Amino acid sequence: KKKARVSCSLPEPSWEERLANAVTPLWRLPYQEQLQVKYESQRKILQTLASRLEELGIDAQKPGGLCCPLQPVVPSPIINGYRNKSTFSVNQGPDGNPKTVGLYVGTGRERNIVCVKANHVENIPSKHKQVAQCYEEFISHSPLDSCILFHEGGHWRELVVRTTSCGHTMAIITFHPQQLGQEALAAQKALLKEFFTCGPGAVCALTSLYFQESTMTRCSHEQSPYQLLHGAPHIFEELFGLKFRISPDAFFQVNTAGAEVLYQAVGELCQATGDTVLLDICCGTGTIGLSLAHRVSKVIGVEVVEKAIEDAEWNAAFNGISNCEFHSGKAEAVLPQLLASWEDARPLVAVVNPSRAGLHYRVVRAIRNCRSIRRLLYISCKPEGEAMRNFLE
Repeated sequence: KKKARVSCSLPEPSWEERLANAVTPLWRLPYQEQLQVKYESQRKILQTLASRLEELGIDAQKPGGLCCPLQPVVPSPIINGYRNKSTFSVNQGPDGNPKTVGLYVGTGRERNIVCVKANHVENIPSKHKQVAQCYEEFISHSPLDSCILFHEGGHWRELVVRTTSCGHTMAIITFHPQQLGQEALAAQKALLKEFFTCGPGAVCALTSLYFQESTMTRCSHEQSPYQLLHGAPHIFEELFGLKFRISPDAFFQVNTAGAEVLYQAVGELCQATGDTVLLDICCGTGTIGLSLAHRVSKVIGVEVVEKAIEDAEWNAAFNGISNCEFHSGKAEAVLPQLLASWEDARPLVAVVNPSRAGLHYRVVRAIRNCRSIRRLLYISCKPEGEAMRNFLE
């Protein structure tokens, strides 16, 4: 007799599962197992770095094939809903709705992008989801289309939501003006303000509502100013008992409670003494330098975003910290000039916290050429990426 062939296929994952897999790939594992996965990932990165150094004729290997000791992964004090910033896109959803506000599943390269609502994503707080839902309600009743591809027209684009432990909420709406005149733009801004202050969106209780007319994927404040439609120009956060002012485009660690743990580790690894000068490269609103200012004689911060430097200077003054100075500009332009003339006899410790693009080669060269730097700390959110190039350099 012929045997029947039985095939077993797993059911297709839901859109919610696909999104969770894309943005929180370890979500199915218990938290302790997630930490172990991350620990092993860092081990592989250090092994790769040690091997590449060996290929260059540099013997930097330690026992276990690593280039430096591997410390245990420090857990976050908050596991769920910890994000203080979320960026939501506007695109076609699984049901075909072109005005879905959510996060992407798929890639532009494969042309299979679908925008899925993030209501079930565990690391996004409920306040962010509430603002996203209200924004979707607003644009669903708007006669203007969403802007999915710039050259095809449409207007409604991204939504950024920022929150703080002080209870503040900032919403930033990105809008492509296309061919709209100033009168039509003013009408849309007035409708947005009315919706979030007097209409259904008032439930969000926004501290700040910003509007940005942007014709590019990402625009700085200098390229396209953030326009305050309602509320306060800044929101405020607290770290280590210090108060920090945050502008719309200023960088702030995405996990506030985790940032305190991170900066505590930075303080320990710096091995700073009372005569140390701390060089904070890519300093953002000055959180690292200001958090450690009481341990060192001086803090020098460098940051490309002008508004973030304004925040850093305000933060220092408000918290009564007088041993900090901040420089605005690209690190590759500011740092070589700053360090070339460095004649201070005090020991210098450098902390770099660049974007995923890593440090410019001129910054690396300036750090290497400055003999006063006794210790260098590199903070990376993606060490297996461009940061690896910096490590080798």
